[in-house]
This record gives sequence, structure tokens and C-alpha cells, in this order.
Amino acid sequence: MQLSRRHFAQASLGALLVGCTPRAAPDLVIHGGPIYTGVAEAPVEALRISNGVFAVVGSLADARANARGAREIDLGGATALPGFTDAHVHLTGVGAAALTLDLVGTSSITDLQQRLRTYAAAHAEGPIYGRGWIETHWSEHRFPNRADLDAIVSDRPVFLERVDGHAAVVNTAALQLAQIDNNTANPAGGSIERDASGDATGMLIDNAMSLVQSRFPPPTEAMIREALQQGARLYASRGWTGVHNMSTSLVEARFFQELAASGDLPLSADLYLTPDDAEGILETGPYGEGAVKVRGIKMYMDGALGSRGAALLAPYSDARASSGLLVTPPEQIAAIIQRAKAKNVQVTTHAIGDRGNRLVLDAYRDAYADNPEALRNARYRIEHAQILATEDIPRFAAQGVIASMQPSHAISDLFFAPARLGPNRLAGAYAWRALLDSGATIAGGTDAPVEKGDPLVEFYAATYRHDLSGFAGPDWHLEEAVTRIEALRMFTAAPAFASFTENERGAIEVGKRANVTAFSVDLMTAEPSAIPMATAKLTVSDGRVTHEAL
Repeated sequence: MQLSRRHFAQASLGALLVGCTPRAAPDLVIHGGPIYTGVAEAPVEALRISNGVFAVVGSLADARANARGAREIDLGGATALPGFTDAHVHLTGVGAAALTLDLVGTSSITDLQQRLRTYAAAHAEGPIYGRGWIETHWSEHRFPNRADLDAIVSDRPVFLERVDGHAAVVNTAALQLAQIDNNTANPAGGSIERDASGDATGMLIDNAMSLVQSRFPPPTEAMIREALQQGARLYASRGWTGVHNMSTSLVEARFFQELAASGDLPLSADLYLTPDDAEGILETGPYGEGAVKVRGIKMYMDGALGSRGAALLAPYSDARASSGLLVTPPEQIAAIIQRAKAKNVQVTTHAIGDRGNRLVLDAYRDAYADNPEALRNARYRIEHAQILATEDIPRFAAQGVIASMQPSHAISDLFFAPARLGPNRLAGAYAWRALLDSGATIAGGTDAPVEKGDPLVEFYAATYRHDLSGFAGPDWHLEEAVTRIEALRMFTAAPAFASFTENERGAIEVGKRANVTAFSVDLMTAEPSAIPMATAKLTVSDGRVTHEAL
């Protein structure tokens, strides 16, 4: 049978992944600070790592016994924990921030314009791409528009993506490049925002963004590889030992495995392919072993709350004409689930609004109507699960669906979510406590580069549910915060379970892969305000020291 280019890419990747293991590392003895195992409540004194796994967990004397040639690492009072895994990240996007116009922290439209002016002066040719703005705290209290961008750059296309990745503002040159005019219809699952006169404002929501993006030159493979490598190094320096990389292309997957094979990937990676790149895995099933595994497929049901693309059961409280968008037709998602089911491909689906989440839960249920227990064993996931109808919360545990959630979203969204949703729907918003109490598994992540990608911020948000200044606001359901041990499990044991690696990872236990994250403060006892101000002091991934700042 003749393979297509895409099938050949997957076949090549699968061959390269077989036998892909990290470089051999010396034995390690770690001590000098509390070491929480994730199993017992009390910390242990020391541990020894040999051949990439935990060999001794207990006393320093036991760790040192028969440890000839081992390197000793004194934590100097830092606190060690099981290695943290980001259960939802776009790692190439994390690294790409350094290669494009970074708009994170933009304080106003004037600030956005100044950053654009500076970048345009330094990059005199070609289209301009940027990401990271959010209008929540801007004095203008509005989305930017094409006139704002035209005032700075009018002679070449500009595409500036909102931080959530579900909306963008473009200039007139970009609209012209995409041939968008007053007669252009909204694409399925997207919206070309218009003013009262029917003219395009420059704001594009969800699938409408592709009308312009598809006309921009794609990033080169060299750019993708550089971005991925930068993102991985940054992640190791923050204490991450593993990632679940979402919306992965086959090109990215190849670079993941190449970096792992050369010993230059400082973390383990479970990859979830885009629907456009999933044809191969839907025909052959999951593949890979060692540090990189191609696990499943990531789909999209709806958009984001901030740009009013999240699909709601009732209209937005601050925009009564809209109930959000379905990015992918439910029947298309159902068809892909049936193919994935046949090849044991793990399915995960982006859903933020209460309608979006209900539709995904329904799709998963219906696909396994003949065998509900098989659905539990399949460990299907919903990415974000931010806004839930309260009656749907017990369905996660009942169906065995994993809630893959990012605590920092709650402390970012608290400034606009009440206006979008109204007070009644907040009862099912970022409902960590209710989900855990119902028996569900929450795998914790960051959604970086939408959020910073800092495990300390995520732990703080999960346990304290206030923004970084200590603000929460009225009716923010602080009772939905979780305990510290629950937060620890969200970033250790739960991601391992969500990727079928609970027998290998997720806790400091003899025989498991040696993944350790050490921070400058004790997450189990520190004051909440001290947690996001801490730093990663040591990162050990599969027995290799990937970051050290002791």
C-alpha cells in the first residue's frame, strides 16, 4: 500500500520513538529538606535514584547505603515533591513568545499600539504576528479594532491574538489579504465582528481567525523546533518534569522525539494530535514508548469565555444576543470518537461553556452506550471544563471522564466571568471542590501560553482561589478551593492517571520513574502569598537533573 505524506510522517515518527530513552544519568542521593512522597502524609528524610527510578525512599542512612559513586544533592532546606506534570500545555507556543510580538501584560490599547510600533520598527518586512493581550483591565473597556492597528501599521498585515487563542484583532491590510468585506459570511464556528454599519471591526472570533491565518506564511520547521526547545528548557527551569502537549502537529511530534532521542528533551511528553494530523493515529492507534508517547487526539467543541465563544445553555448575561459558538459540529466529533474507539485512541475535547461540556459528555456517553464500563477504561478527557451546569457535575465521575482543568483560569477570569455568566451560573464555574467530592479526577494544567505556565501559580490558585494580589471578589465561591494534598495530586498522580502511567509516575515510590520537583518554600505549610513568589530549586526528570538552582 502506498503511504501518503502524512502516513509516512507518522510511520517514521513511530519508528524513531521505539527504544527512545533518556541518556544514562548518575545515581543521586537527595536530602537536606522535607521530601513529600505523595503517598504518605509525613515527609521522608532522603531518597536514592538509580537507573532513572527511585531505589530508596526513607532515611538518609538507607539512601547512602551501597550508594558508591552516587552524587549527593543537598536541598539546603528546599522542599521536594513528586515531579509536577502540566496536564494541558502548548509547549511550542510557550517558546514562540520569544520569537514573535509578545503582548502579555499589555495594559491598554495605547500600550498595545506602542508594543506594535516598537516591534514593527525592529522587523521592517513581512506580516506581523503577536499574542497575549487581554482587555479585562484596560481603561478603554473594549476590544481593540482595526483602526487602532491601522494607526500604527497600515502597509502590511497585522494579526494580534488574544491570550485565550480564541480571538484576534487584525488591521485593514489583513482583512484585505483574506478578502474579507461587508459581504463575507461568517464561517461555521466563527464570527467576523461588525459595527452598527455592518463593517468588519477587525475582531475575529474562533474559526474566523483562520480566514487570515491561512494567508500568513507558516512557521518554518526551524522556527518550530527552536520554539519547542525554548519552551521545554523554560518548563524545566520552573519545575515541570512532564507535559501533556495539546493540539500537537506531526511536525512538532517529530521534534519531540528527536530531542528525546538526543537527550535534549528535559521532560517526558504525552502528545495529543490535532484533528488535521490525526488520520494516521486513527488508523493505527497510539504509538511510542519511553519519554515521548503519541497518546490521542484533541478536538474542540466550543470557544472561550472571554471572547464570548464558549457555548452556553442560555445567552450571555452581558450580551443577550449570543450564546457562544460550536467550533466543531457535534456529529463530526461523534464520528471521530467512533474511529478513535476502534483503535483505543484516547479522546480529549476542549469545552468551556456549560452547553459545550454537556454536548461532550453526551457524545462520550452515546459512543459507549453499549458498554459504559469501557468508557471509564478509555479515560476520555474534557479540557478546561470551566462552566458546568450543576446537574452535570456528577456525570464526570459517573462516566469516568477526566476533568483536565487549569486553576489559574479561575483567578484570571474572575474579573469578567461574573459579567459574562451572571451570579446563578457561577455555582458551576471552576467547580474543583464539587467535582472532587463527586468522585471525579481533576488533572491539573496551565493552558500556557494562555496562562504563564508556572506550577506555583497553579498550586496557589487551586488552594487559595484569589488573584495574585489577594483579590477574589464577591460570590466567587471560595468554597471550591481544594486542599494542599488535593492540589499536589492534581499535578502529580492525576496527570499520571490521565495518561495511563500511574504505575510509572505520579509519586515518589520505589520502582517508579524518578521525577522530583523541589521549591524554595514548603507548599504544604507556607502562607498562600509566599507560594507564587517561590522558585524552583531542583528538577529531576526520569533520573536526570534538568534544572538546579540550589
